[in-house]
Amino acid sequence: MIAPIMMLSIKEAVMDMSPYVRKTAAHAIPKVYSIDPEQKDQLVEVIEKLLADKTTLVAGSAIQAFEEVCPERSDLIHKNYRKLCNLLVDVEEWGQVVIINMLTRYVRSQFINPNADNVGDEVDKPFYESEKDSNDDDDDDDDDKEEAKAKTKPKQYVMDSDHRLILRQCKPLLNSRNAAVVMAVAQLYHHCAPKSEVSTVARSLIRLLRSHSEVQYVVLSNIATMSLKQKGMFEPFLKSFYVRSNDATHIKLLKLEILTSLATETNIATILRELQTYVTSSDKEFAAATIQAIGRCASNISEVTDTCLNGLVLLMSNRDESVVAESVVVIKKLLQMQSSTHKDIIIHMARMVDNITVPMARASILWLIGEYSERVPKIAPDVLRKMAKTFIQEEDIVKLQILNLGAKLMITNSKQTKLLCQYVFNLAKYDQNYDIRDRSRFLRALVLPTGEKGQLAKHAKKIFLSTKPAPVLESKFKDRDQYQLGTLSHIINMGATGYQQLPEWPEVAPDPSVRNVEVVMPWSEKTPLTKKQKQKPEKSFYSSTESSSPEDSSDDEDSDDESEDEETDSDDEKSEDSEEDSESSDDTDIEKYKPKKEEKVEKKKEVVVAESESEEDSSEEEDSSDDESSTESEVEVKKKKSPVKKPPAKKAPKKPSQDLDLLLDFGDDVPSGGPVGGAGGGPTIGAGDLLTPLSALNIDNTSSATNTASASSQMFAPVQVQSKSRELLNKMAGDGLSVTYKFTRTISIFSPKMVSIELSFTNGSDKTLSGIKIGQKKIQSGMEIHDFPEIAALAPKNSTTVLMAINFNDTTQPAGFEICTEEKKFNVSISAPVGELLQPYNIHEKEFIKEQGKLSGMNENTAKVKIEEDKTDMKSVVTAVYRVANVVQVPSSEDGTYRFAAQTMASNIPVLTTVSVKDDGTGKLTVNCEKMVIGTMLMKDVKGSLES
Repeated sequence: MIAPIMMLSIKEAVMDMSPYVRKTAAHAIPKVYSIDPEQKDQLVEVIEKLLADKTTLVAGSAIQAFEEVCPERSDLIHKNYRKLCNLLVDVEEWGQVVIINMLTRYVRSQFINPNADNVGDEVDKPFYESEKDSNDDDDDDDDDKEEAKAKTKPKQYVMDSDHRLILRQCKPLLNSRNAAVVMAVAQLYHHCAPKSEVSTVARSLIRLLRSHSEVQYVVLSNIATMSLKQKGMFEPFLKSFYVRSNDATHIKLLKLEILTSLATETNIATILRELQTYVTSSDKEFAAATIQAIGRCASNISEVTDTCLNGLVLLMSNRDESVVAESVVVIKKLLQMQSSTHKDIIIHMARMVDNITVPMARASILWLIGEYSERVPKIAPDVLRKMAKTFIQEEDIVKLQILNLGAKLMITNSKQTKLLCQYVFNLAKYDQNYDIRDRSRFLRALVLPTGEKGQLAKHAKKIFLSTKPAPVLESKFKDRDQYQLGTLSHIINMGATGYQQLPEWPEVAPDPSVRNVEVVMPWSEKTPLTKKQKQKPEKSFYSSTESSSPEDSSDDEDSDDESEDEETDSDDEKSEDSEEDSESSDDTDIEKYKPKKEEKVEKKKEVVVAESESEEDSSEEEDSSDDESSTESEVEVKKKKSPVKKPPAKKAPKKPSQDLDLLLDFGDDVPSGGPVGGAGGGPTIGAGDLLTPLSALNIDNTSSATNTASASSQMFAPVQVQSKSRELLNKMAGDGLSVTYKFTRTISIFSPKMVSIELSFTNGSDKTLSGIKIGQKKIQSGMEIHDFPEIAALAPKNSTTVLMAINFNDTTQPAGFEICTEEKKFNVSISAPVGELLQPYNIHEKEFIKEQGKLSGMNENTAKVKIEEDKTDMKSVVTAVYRVANVVQVPSSEDGTYRFAAQTMASNIPVLTTVSVKDDGTGKLTVNCEKMVIGTMLMKDVKGSLES
């Protein structure tokens, strides 16, 4: 099985330094669980580690894995609850949605209902206060107060601090640009917040209505559910729910639903005026829904019932059949509520039965006439007569109501309707629909018994003409509150696969102490700093002895480091951090410590003199004579260092020659070679003395000229790297024609976005080849090929070179084309190494560091390199990088750090490379590039070149 292997990979990836790797491991957990559910226990352990991760990039993915594998394990959330709440604002958007949905269920299971006693408190508090005022002079006043307190104490609600924490941390997310985040916060407040605070989300939800129709549909569905419980919440935004002409039908219906739910005695007039305009809409479905909305308003608000009925009656004369039919159905429901006062409406509807063709409307009219036949005794039999004529052509629902009408009239007016009733029953007896046949037999037995009346026949009037309960016109969203807002189950109004039911509020809150976490680690991490601060006086003591007797080399080095830090800035935390780094490094780093210190001081731009690690700074302030003694002590220390490590001693002879080259190349910048030579050993002591004041000036002076001079200490003269020749067409495959190519690394004369390529043609056959050119091209979109000029003739055993150019569009995909002669065609392809897709990018060190900071995180690729000890010098490192990449070296002010800058040919995206090398051959390679593929491939190529 592959699951155990994946399990091992996940466990290793969870411990990785990169948060992106840990995030990817979290994504793999649900996949492993779906493959092999038996791995659940091990996966839960991994999830527990991921939940403890403090990185915002990992939090959302860890919670998603938790939700997929073990959502019932709330014990894993206890100790991470507060951390998740505090990290919530900084987590990426989709992670915020997952975390909020999970915390909604957590809050419902761990805290008590904040709305349980709201009503009781509002009613009881004024009552007891009035009782307290009225009984001030009574003898039993104290007893009443005690009873009042005893009753009010259990009803007082104090929100848990952790409950308040999640509400407070989620509130800023209502301003999120992501609609899903806003919706997640809204459902959290709806399900978990006190009613007085739920209205906070209203404005943010209204803002989402300006989004796409898909978002509008989900938001309106949730608003429709929320408005049923809290009408006042959205009442100030009533106009936001007015229907627009360009709204889709499903959006119109939802807005109509919300408008109806928000209708109250105060705003009903405004809403009815709006609904009147909707009735005339060309959208028949929307117009019918508007009539139903009018009926709901009439049934919910008794003050406007008569007005709505009159309006619906007028609509019965509308030209649109669907409007008339819906009006009849709604009127029928309203008349059931007020049947005693609207005889005229029933008569009017009976007269329209011939004109209305919609089955539901005809059935409603027949039901009304049959139910209230006693109020229209003359009209009802005539309606039955008309219906008997067209019984065969009617729809099934109308036939059933004709049978009901005949049965009711048989009970109330048997003299006039008995024959009609028998006729209708006989027609129904042979109908094709078995429901109609069964109904006719059942009704015949009740109202037209052949023999003695049975028990049911005796009570036929009570069965058919009993008072029916008035229908309740309710919202379609009434039952949707059982599902969590924002879920698929809520939208479709049924439980979807994977839906987790919201838990009920507990009557008694569980123990809150499970969320308490001892915050120990942050303080324990700082204890080493306090220890080092205590040891500083001891080190300063040794540095003072070193100034008097500089014979102990090892003690001198340590004391020099500490004394220099104290002289520079004893209160600077950054210098303390750099001191820790230097102390934790290898012994070989101590040899290079002096120039590193000078560079760090230059970066911080502190106005100090840092020529050497002895106590020259303090001596310069006192008198100039101490300069000489400090320089002498520096020379003695260097002489003692040189035999400590043998490899640097071997490299010592090389450095003076490099310095000499630099002196010849840079002219006026001669002193800048000092730090390189001075770090090596004794032969360049004179140069070091010469550079002493200039090095100090470089720190104080911020001019570009001096900065360039100091940076040039880590700058190597341009290196000409021989371009590698590659085979394009073999002599055997090309029938004697062989073609090689190489990248010239020059700016193409055809386009700056193209890579210049030199092709070398050799005719190895015995005949002359003519008409050599490029034929059909097979390249991907975005690529371009500029043809080389046609070679008219190539004599046997001769060679020629031509230039062509290809725009690879910053990819390593091959560019295919045909090389054609007059006789044959050969398919070839050229693919460029990633280093050849670059062009040098001239940039200063400060700008390099600034750009590198922008390209951190996922745009940064790092790797450790192991370089042979004889190849750690500057020339070898720079040559190795130039060998695989068309870059330019950036002057660096840091010893052992080499920076290279380039940009891609096609899109001019910066590609920054940094190589940090130690004397023992270990180093670190960093490549920063916006295009992750280019950065990764370039890092592999440079690493291979450095280690070869």
